[in-house]
Amino acid sequence: MRIAIDGNYSGIRFSASHFIPGHDKCGRLHGHSYVLHLVLHGDVGANGMIMDFVDLKKALKTMVDELDHRVLLPGRSAGVTITQGSEVEVQVGSKRYVFPAEDVAILDVAQCSAEEMAGMALERLIREIEFTPNVRYVEVGLDEERGQTAWAGRELRP
Repeated sequence: MRIAIDGNYSGIRFSASHFIPGHDKCGRLHGHSYVLHLVLHGDVGANGMIMDFVDLKKALKTMVDELDHRVLLPGRSAGVTITQGSEVEVQVGSKRYVFPAEDVAILDVAQCSAEEMAGMALERLIREIEFTPNVRYVEVGLDEERGQTAWAGRELRP
């Protein structure tokens, strides 16, 4: 059995800007209205549920709130130099950006692609949520626009 949280209907979304170094079009600073989704696969527990939606939604909303209306930067990119202070200076090839520190979220990814951000969200959920023993598989999906979703999944138990 599976349960799903559709971020579109649950209000689990955020708007943010980013760039992907080396990409012809996406190498320019641009933005998206992202939507985060969650799917759990498992067995119905003694309480009649796979897992409580309320706890899952809270964790997802906390994540998107941290990213909403921010400039997303890849903290592990070899091609991006980030200098932090009251401002965040970013050097990417011949481009230089300067942003107020409170407007920036530096992510633990090599690229701020939907694929890597979905993987980052999945890893964070696994660290922060105590999944019930009946949950076998977790998937996180991130839309960067309607019809374009990157999914990351992990087996918790066979």
